Amino acid sequence: MAGRRKNPVQTEATRMTFLETAFELFSSKSIETVSMVEIAKESGYGTITLYRYFSTKPALVVAVAAWKWGGFLNENQKRNPSIAKDATTAAEDFEFYLYSFLNLYEKHRAMLRFNQYFNIYVQSEHISSEVMAPYQKIIENIKERFHIIYEKAKKDKTLRTDIPEEEIFSTTLHMMLATVTRYAVGLVYIPEDDNFDQKELLALKEMLTDRYRGIVYGK
Repeated sequence: MAGRRKNPVQTEATRMTFLETAFELFSSKSIETVSMVEIAKESGYGTITLYRYFSTKPALVVAVAAWKWGGFLNENQKRNPSIAKDATTAAEDFEFYLYSFLNLYEKHRAMLRFNQYFNIYVQSEHISSEVMAPYQKIIENIKERFHIIYEKAKKDKTLRTDIPEEEIFSTTLHMMLATVTRYAVGLVYIPEDDNFDQKELLALKEMLTDRYRGIVYGK
């Protein structure tokens, strides 16, 4: 007798339960300290069921990272749907890009904590490029969106294009992400009732904006 057909809706619901539970545990405890057994138990399923969806812990960890970053990028796309159009200047799109990191800190601090643990885990586990593929696809997506801004700047001159695209992208991504992360994971003391973190992040955003401001935009 043929086996029972899987219900695609139920299958996706189960998968999402595993992703959500894993994210909550990883972001609150760190990835290394959380086992697949614990994730399955907290999800309300057996460990064998979890392994049917994710054959290894690294596969689950990468899936969580791709899911969370993919959701954030989609959220950003909805907030700025005109990035690929001429309705905005390259400078305006660049400023939105920088503001996205402030938004990430304001609304997704657990995601930043997870990302910190993710970077540590990936380096220590030496995960293969095949397993990392879903996450790398997200990184390429971010690069593609930045490329649109840079190409637009070549036309409207509102951002500097005498500096290589990869240099601007890498510098701004690492500086902004590193800064919001150190606040999110509690590496910096924040005085009470001072909004010190928000002020510093805004200052960094403004410094980067000034650094890459183009001739037209700078007039």
